[in-house]
Amino acid sequence: MPSSFNVESADGYERLMGRWSRRLAPMLVDFAGLADGDRVLDVGCGTGSLAFTLAETSGLREIVAIDYSPVFVEAATRRNTDPRITIRQADACALPFEDNRFDRAMSLLVLHFVPEAGKAISEMRRVVRPGGVVAAAVWDHYGGMSGMRMMWDTVAMLDENALPLRRKYCFQPMMRPGEMQESFVAQGLADVEETSLLIRMEYLSFEDYWDPIAAGEGPLGKYVAGLDPAKRKAVDAAVRAAYEAGEPNGPRSFASVAWACRGRVPGGG
Repeated sequence: MPSSFNVESADGYERLMGRWSRRLAPMLVDFAGLADGDRVLDVGCGTGSLAFTLAETSGLREIVAIDYSPVFVEAATRRNTDPRITIRQADACALPFEDNRFDRAMSLLVLHFVPEAGKAISEMRRVVRPGGVVAAAVWDHYGGMSGMRMMWDTVAMLDENALPLRRKYCFQPMMRPGEMQESFVAQGLADVEETSLLIRMEYLSFEDYWDPIAAGEGPLGKYVAGLDPAKRKAVDAAVRAAYEAGEPNGPRSFASVAWACRGRVPGGG
């Protein structure tokens, strides 16, 4: 499962996105639902935001978390102190589990980076028992990520090479309204429901906002890292000006919306 997400370090990812995925994880869990005794699969665990949120529910029997990146697997394993959690490297499009193995499968901020997102949903359905639940959430990059769109729109005004990258960012898999719902239905899930989840990304300063990107994390970070010094200086200054918006550097808060979808595996009591 080649991913379009650029990972430089687990710590860098935490500053870029991990701190926000931890805010989103409880909302996905509430939307997906849980029951005592559940065995839950976390597909694309990253540094563990969803898995460790799930572990706060004492009645769960087992939590299995997988990720394609060895960087994330190592980081999540190092953080884990719960004997119910197992973390391993695996491909979301070829899950190494038997049919009907889990009661629920969840994926947080992953499917939009999976080129064959429909295949990943099919695999989640396969490993969940009849009557169980498959649920996922992805950011709404086009219409719901004001802080990140501000970066992309700013650099696109300075460099035409950023235009196709912005388009790719805005229209990754599962980004369009109803797209994830259609895919869940196409993969044979029943009672499919799509909604949106809102958090706010709150930064202490421009540096808090920009430094993970400047260090090369994520799709925009990969682009920024490849700029020549003069263009890089111009981008840094323009993004700072957009962040500050004419006021002194300091805290800012950006609304951030994710699409979320859940469906039931047909059958069961």
